[in-house]
Order: sequence, then structure tokens, then C-alpha cells
Amino acid sequence: MNDILNITLLGTGTPVPLIERMGCSILVQAGEESILIDCGRGAAQRINQTETHIKSITTVLLTHLHYDHYIGVPDLWLTGWLYGRKNAMSVYGPPGTTNMIHHLSKAFEIDVHIRRDLDEKFDPEGALISGNDIAPGFIYEKSGLQIESFEVDHYPVPDAMGYIISYGKRKVIISGDTRYMPTMASIAKGADLLIHEVAAPEAIWKRSKMIGRNPEHTKKIIEHHATPSQVGSIFVESKPRLGAFYHIVGGPGAEEEISQAIKKVYDGDFLIPDDLTAIEIGDEIKISKVPS
Repeated sequence: MNDILNITLLGTGTPVPLIERMGCSILVQAGEESILIDCGRGAAQRINQTETHIKSITTVLLTHLHYDHYIGVPDLWLTGWLYGRKNAMSVYGPPGTTNMIHHLSKAFEIDVHIRRDLDEKFDPEGALISGNDIAPGFIYEKSGLQIESFEVDHYPVPDAMGYIISYGKRKVIISGDTRYMPTMASIAKGADLLIHEVAAPEAIWKRSKMIGRNPEHTKKIIEHHATPSQVGSIFVESKPRLGAFYHIVGGPGAEEEISQAIKKVYDGDFLIPDDLTAIEIGDEIKISKVPS
């Protein structure tokens, strides 16, 4: 088996509506499989910028039910169908996912009816979408690709999860949204790639003052997430071949703040990726940028 695992960070951002950093979405590809972890704002557009056809993605795994991690689901579902998908889509996520997908189906039922029954008469199977509530320890497995969910601490957000991706000898950890968790280091021990969310406190305060955000709200944002030095300590303990960041919470100067803080505690390889950064994991790790 060719055990090369390809990870494309389609979106590395937050709810802030930035063109350069779309909402969280990670494309996982191994063999013939293409799976999405989270499906934030702009996921369909980012997929369309890659060589992966949007109709080929039929499985989405959600880390939690903050809207910025799943607002792209109806776009992926319906645009994939429009572009020729003939299979149903499946969305897995924390409790509430089944109900959310049911209501999305109801919200778009008129458009589906028109395109399926009256106008283009697209394949009915491709118009189907299911929601599936899962819990930590859930395992998705197909064609040698295994993705296992684990609990993370995004208090007070309930039921938040990260994912362990395994394919042959390759192992990738995606943290999901979480504050600092000492157990993350043991979960990620020896991983080829650890992709961890991060919040840059100084940049967050700077942006908050610019937009006039309530200081108490700003404190809560920082408390919900891991700081660069905290993630750096996880990198030190887990020793991944490559550390990377996504869901970069901050504002002006965030990337520089993160980089400086990490270098103070960690001397290994790490990456602050742009959207559409592709990481090929084999005997070597190759990093490239998808042409946009």
C-alpha cells in the first residue's frame, strides 16, 4: 500500500470574514479517499482551487458545532450535487449534528425539488444528506484510512472533539478548537504532523480595541483557546515531525507573535500555514502551496 497521506489546509481562519483566511476546513486524502475535517466558510471555493473535484467529497467530520466550522456544509452539499455528485453526503459530528442536518435539508427542500424534479433533474441520490451524532472514540474507516475522534476541552462548548488520522505508518493529529490540554502531547506523541489551533493574545487585544469589543468578551475568547507558548510546550513533549497551526485567532501581528513565542520554547520544525497549504506526508514531508 502506498502510505502517503496528503493534508491540505483549505481554511485556517476563524469567524472573522477574511478573504486570505477562510473558515476552518482540512482536506484529508489517502489512496482514493477524500475526507473533510470541518467545513467552514469558503470550503467549496477552496476545494475548487485544488485538483480535487468537489463532487468527490461525500464525507465530512465536524469537530464541534460553532457555526464557523460547518457553515460551508450546505454549499459543499448542493454545489457538489450541481457538479455531478451521484452519492449521498454524510456529515458526522457532536450531538446536535443529526438535528442540524435535518433542518438544513428542510431549509433547501424547495431548491432540491426544483433541480431534482422540475428543471435539470439531477440524480436524486446526490441530493441526499445525512447527519450522524458521534462521540469521542468514534472510528471512521475506509480503504485503509482511519479517523478516530477524541475529546478536547473547548469549555463551555460541549462535546468538542479532535481527530487522529492514521494511514499505514502515517499519523496526523487535528486538535479542533481547544484550550491547553496536557493530554494532547501524549495523544500526538510521535505524530508525523500535529495541527493545533492557536490564539495570539496580544493580537486579539489589539483587534478588540480596534473594533470596540467588550473586554470581558475578549477575555473569554482567549480563555477558550491555546496560546502559542502552550502549543509550543505540546510540540516539545510530543515531538511531531512537523507542527502546524490553524484556526489562528488574532488580528494584526498574530503570525509574528505566534512565531516568536514558539521559537522561545521549541526548536523543531513548525509551520504557520496560509490557506491552500498542502502537506504530503511520506518518508519525507513536502510542503507546497496550491496555485490559486
